[in-house]
Amino acid sequence: MLRRLPTAHLVVFLAATCAALAGCAAIAFAALGGSGDKPPAKPLATAVHDALAAPAVKGVTARITFTNRLIDSSSLLNGASPLLSGATGRLWAAADGRFRLELQSDNGDAQITGDGDVISVYDATTNDLYRITLPQDGGAKGGPAPHGVPSLGAIQGVLTRIAGKADLSGAKPSDVAGRPAYTVRISPKHDGGLIGAGELAFDAANGTPLRAAVYASGDPKPVLALEATDISFGPVSGADLAAKPPADANVTDLDLRGQGAHGAPGPRRGLAGPHGVTGPSAVAAALPFKLSAPATLVGLPRGEVRLVQMGGEQGALVTYGAGLGGIAVLEQPAEPGGAQQQQPGGRHGGGLGGLALPKVSIDGTDGQELATALGTLVRFQRDGVQYTIIGSVPPSAAEAAARAL
Repeated sequence: MLRRLPTAHLVVFLAATCAALAGCAAIAFAALGGSGDKPPAKPLATAVHDALAAPAVKGVTARITFTNRLIDSSSLLNGASPLLSGATGRLWAAADGRFRLELQSDNGDAQITGDGDVISVYDATTNDLYRITLPQDGGAKGGPAPHGVPSLGAIQGVLTRIAGKADLSGAKPSDVAGRPAYTVRISPKHDGGLIGAGELAFDAANGTPLRAAVYASGDPKPVLALEATDISFGPVSGADLAAKPPADANVTDLDLRGQGAHGAPGPRRGLAGPHGVTGPSAVAAALPFKLSAPATLVGLPRGEVRLVQMGGEQGALVTYGAGLGGIAVLEQPAEPGGAQQQQPGGRHGGGLGGLALPKVSIDGTDGQELATALGTLVRFQRDGVQYTIIGSVPPSAAEAAARAL
């Protein structure tokens, strides 16, 4: 269950999910062509419309580079997962929505696969398998979009609404993986937390995403990036899309449909979705522990209070603030002696998934803190309750929020 999932493994899962989503985006494509030169300048709406209107391609095969500067290199131990340290690899994607992303390193490979229903992430360095069941949109699996290409006016309307909340660049002519491309940059106007901007480069001829990147505020280099360095279009075999993790892999299931996880080989932990119980009073009445949900937290107003279920146990998810600069607090029954146990190693605990986690004191209680370029996670136990604070905020703000609970 999630409360037995080491914090470092949770980070591996989050980083892997970013890579999986970026790789999955590379199947939303449409025709081929292009010489590697930069394309002609176009308004963004026109570039998007032309990409969506292009004929569909049959598949994508690419060599890729995955950059991960989310965690400071001083916190990474020898043997870190390629999901944490970055890597090179290959991507295969089929027109029906299936894909496989393979990240290669001297410490072991990582395999990320998806079929439109489930994304699976296997990390060979820890023998961990994460399976994320995606919510369904009601469309036919692997089929074409149930509607035609939006009109130029409709696309411009969407871009105008986005520009009301974020700074949106035009379509910058680019050259990515030897393909003529357009690069678009978006950055929050306010409530962005530590997130500075995101970029997406797509093939000018067919709309295939060629590069996705996330930047921290004030940092000109991407914190996370997945970029094709060489790409070709054509049918992809089923063998290239398949990955078979070992039968003894440690399995963590995350079901985003709001239902429980299903059976799996090997040890299994799971997180079920929310059960529809919301509000401080209703959630507090359903919990086996006392809910901590102050009206404000470090100056941020309380948002939603929702009941969640983790491995058959009730917990609470409380949000504060709005936008990317908000804070989420997960409260669940503590595992006796579990969350705070650290192996010898001085200031840091033992290496988890190739990551050393610093200790932090929360009003005299030992906790764990993971500070990244895009946000901070603090976890500690008190009075039989385990608290996990997550936000795109600096460590001082996350620690202050933890002490205020």
